[in-house]
Amino acid sequence: MVTNTLSIDGCAASESAQNNSKTYRYWRIRMMYSMMIGYAGFYLVRQNFTMAIPSMQSELGYSKTQIGVIITVAAIVYGFGKGLSGLLGDRSNARYLMTFGLFMSAVMNLFVGISSSLTFLMIFWTLNSCFQSMGWPPCARLLTHWFSPKELATKWALWNTSQQIGGATILVLAGFLIEHFGWRYAFYVPGIICLLLAIFLFNRLRDTPQSLGLPSIEEHHGLVNPNSNIEEEDLSMKEILFERVMKNKLVWYVCFANFFLYIVRMAVFNWAPTFLREFKGSSLHLAGWQAAAFDVAGMFGGVVAGYLSDKMFQGHRGQVGTVFMLLLVLCVVFLWKVPEGYVWLHFLGMVGIGFLVSGPQILVGVAAADFASKKAAGAASGLTGTFGYLGTAVTGIGIGAIVDYSGWDYAFLMVAVSGVLSAAFFALTWNHRSKVLEDLDAATAD
Repeated sequence: MVTNTLSIDGCAASESAQNNSKTYRYWRIRMMYSMMIGYAGFYLVRQNFTMAIPSMQSELGYSKTQIGVIITVAAIVYGFGKGLSGLLGDRSNARYLMTFGLFMSAVMNLFVGISSSLTFLMIFWTLNSCFQSMGWPPCARLLTHWFSPKELATKWALWNTSQQIGGATILVLAGFLIEHFGWRYAFYVPGIICLLLAIFLFNRLRDTPQSLGLPSIEEHHGLVNPNSNIEEEDLSMKEILFERVMKNKLVWYVCFANFFLYIVRMAVFNWAPTFLREFKGSSLHLAGWQAAAFDVAGMFGGVVAGYLSDKMFQGHRGQVGTVFMLLLVLCVVFLWKVPEGYVWLHFLGMVGIGFLVSGPQILVGVAAADFASKKAAGAASGLTGTFGYLGTAVTGIGIGAIVDYSGWDYAFLMVAVSGVLSAAFFALTWNHRSKVLEDLDAATAD
């Protein structure tokens, strides 16, 4: 009788595990493609501004410094908004936060399209950045809850290709729209597309596995004792912010690494079309394709960095970040020094920078989640994002003013030095990784 009962219970447990595996597989695929499509949408209504800069200057008569002020103010708002959204994201439903952010960002783009005054352009683009900040933290929460630490960097890198997909798409689309219809359509068309994508996101996304009656991802993959996460379930917002994030020196190292990384990344992101047109002699259309090469290459660079981080470097994100940043500096100097007219070498420089900058950018978010734990992943990633967009603020008015008064050479010198400093801060986390992985290795050793 006892034997029969045990047999029945064992079969039931096995069947339940199989059902959970099938359900998990379905939802992990659904969550991944939904996040990728949704976050690509955020870039459609973000990077269009960079392509519109030359035409806006020509039609409206604004200087690079004035346009740079818009970029800087928007970047500061985005950065602090990312921190706040990250903190809220750890305590709220990621589905609602991400959907609302994309919808409102699309609306702000429509308002930018009808604006001409520098004041209104700044107001609407700054509000756009506020809603843009609601994109990354929900994804950080979803990734850490649906994918385990042993695969997190690879899956994070796969999701991150959405940035390059969205970025490359809008660079080409905006170039076409501006040349044929004017710069305002570079805001109208993406805005309408993203209103539709917001509806798609609301339909597709869900929050954590537990919200669907599934076990945690660590339990599902057998990485930890099911009881080990209990204390984390009751973390208050104060504990998340101070105990897991603000008092964590490793998170701070990653924050400063991201600050200098974003000076490099966003200098290229925001100014590449203008730089390639003015300093390298490219047409606007060609500059759009060259800038798109930056985004396309980033898709591969991010995946390679994530895979290396998970497999070859066994979760040591800082090691991969350091190597990538040093190689990135070499590519920045290469693009800087290639003479005007060497179109394919310009393409090669943009490809190299795109490939190498994407990896560390991904690893910043993964490392922050590793060091702070998944319950504080949104807050930690949000804080690194705040520092990243303080770096972006430097590239806005900073690059604009430097180029206006001293030329592109001094701007590129600043970018190269920033790359070296980012590598130095990544190196400070060289021997550190996720506590889950450390505990797993310790248990295996015992």
